[in-house]
Amino acid sequence: MSRKYEELAKTIVSNVGGPENVSAVRHCQTRLRFTLKDTGKADKEGIQKLDGVAQVVESGGMFQVVIGMHVAEVFEEVEKFIPNKDAGQEQGSTEKMSPVNFAIDFVSSVFQPIIPALSGAGMLKALIALLNVFHLADTASQTYYILNFFADAAFAFLPVLLAFTTARRMKCNPVMAMTVAGIMLHQNWAALVAAGEPVAFFGILPFYLVSYTSTVIPIILVIVVQSFVEKGLNKIIPKAVNLVFVPMFTFLIMGPLALAVLGPAGEYAGEGLAVVFDWLSTNASWAPAFLIGGLFPVMVMFGIHHAIAPLGSMQMASLGFDSIFGPGCVCSNIAQGVAALVVWIRTKDAETKQLSLSSGTTALMGITEPVLYGLNLPKKYPLAASMIGGGLGGLYAGITHTHRFATGSSGIPAVLLYIGGDTMSYFWNILIALLITAVSTAAVTFVLSLKYEKTETQVKSAAEQILIETAEPDVVYAPVNGNVIPMEKIPDATFSEGVLGKTIGIEPSDGIIRAPFNGKVVQASDTGHAVGLESEDGMEVLIHVGVDTVEMGGNGFDVKVKEGDSVKAGQELLAFDRKAVADAGHPDVVIIIVLNADDYASFETAPEGIAKAGTQVIKGVR
Repeated sequence: MSRKYEELAKTIVSNVGGPENVSAVRHCQTRLRFTLKDTGKADKEGIQKLDGVAQVVESGGMFQVVIGMHVAEVFEEVEKFIPNKDAGQEQGSTEKMSPVNFAIDFVSSVFQPIIPALSGAGMLKALIALLNVFHLADTASQTYYILNFFADAAFAFLPVLLAFTTARRMKCNPVMAMTVAGIMLHQNWAALVAAGEPVAFFGILPFYLVSYTSTVIPIILVIVVQSFVEKGLNKIIPKAVNLVFVPMFTFLIMGPLALAVLGPAGEYAGEGLAVVFDWLSTNASWAPAFLIGGLFPVMVMFGIHHAIAPLGSMQMASLGFDSIFGPGCVCSNIAQGVAALVVWIRTKDAETKQLSLSSGTTALMGITEPVLYGLNLPKKYPLAASMIGGGLGGLYAGITHTHRFATGSSGIPAVLLYIGGDTMSYFWNILIALLITAVSTAAVTFVLSLKYEKTETQVKSAAEQILIETAEPDVVYAPVNGNVIPMEKIPDATFSEGVLGKTIGIEPSDGIIRAPFNGKVVQASDTGHAVGLESEDGMEVLIHVGVDTVEMGGNGFDVKVKEGDSVKAGQELLAFDRKAVADAGHPDVVIIIVLNADDYASFETAPEGIAKAGTQVIKGVR
């Protein structure tokens, strides 16, 4: 870590009202983004006058300090002066969320961190099932017994895991939350439940005899309430005795609430979900797998899958299997991988061949974001084919009541999760479903490629050839097809006032960003919305897609290059989904900024109007 920006960072923190005024601080490609308790305490003008600060912007509930390309180095120093805060590379914002988006964000933040534990336990369960099916282990042996509780631990103590993640989401003490979960799972409480005799606290308050092992909803409900109790106690109990009495009163309040009110209420809600799951399994088993198999890519694009995936875990906790999420998801992922591999066979473009092979193989293993955003969505026809194939495979899985016995990856290795229940029928059925998926997807992709592949390749090659043949020194060519707009019309003060350098905008007509000259990549945003380049002539350019699109957390963006890569004019740098940007409420204008504008005496810029990839938009005069 460099200490070059230590003094700047210290001054910025002081001028935003000090560490005590900062709820959270993150950074994007060019800006420090503070969430302040009181923006009135921030000295906006003082910060803006600092050497090293380009601009200060207040937008979307965020206090943004525009630094430039070295923002990450400044942020490293800022972290030192704001300990124990929610800090990091910005992945999105909860500001101005609709109720639906808030619910999706909440469910995602609670369940996403525990996926590795559940996946590992699920694959271990699959291994145990194989040992059982092929009689490779004595089911009466201690080894088999021990392996089983290895695999069951994550599910048995699921409330503890969820207590931790829910507490982090609700910004209360995770250790105290896990302790409350421990109260609900304590062996003595389990003994009272097993005895079946009425239990009353102080002989007055009845505790309902519910076992909370492997449950989901009760602990989430308990910790949400605990967060408010804990914060309230912290306000009224003096700091001198806070450390002792806040935990004590938290346990005294939450223990009875958990066992008498909130836990039973959550359990009843869980039983209601179990009734729904059971009804679906019996009367409409085809629906979940069919819908998820066909529509899962769309769900991923809009982030809805984060809210649906936990339904599989809840069904697993309630009924011991998952038919809601797993079968459809694995069919969809295999479909996307197969579609990409057909493109690999059909395309004549070398770059597309490489991308389709690598991302298609990854999709077959259960990771689909690279193939979705990098290939299938931009090309469209492989996405359509994969949705058809995934839907057909999911339909078969649903009709045959196929379900998995553990959660885990949703790629080829996931087929092992369908071994269980003392039968191999679900395993064979998921294999048939995936065969239907693969064959139908491959057939539809091939047929559609006859119409679209040749045309798309020609268009892309033509765009690249224009740039390559016309490349000149100190010239920036349009990185995207669209309509050129002057700097003043860019809907963001930092860009429209040219704070970072000579700037021009393009309202895009497609979602492919190409290299505007020969050079190298000096910075590639983790969130996919921006790429920094340096030309062979030393011109430093930042291509920024959209305004405030960092808040999308990478959803809808796919960067094709990494820092240090050499690029040729016309080479694809990143792909983005214009609809996803619009749905997120952001302008999708592509902003081109010459960061070292001081190295040039003047600039010539393209007039307002239509520009194709390869059109000169900026020329620097030294």
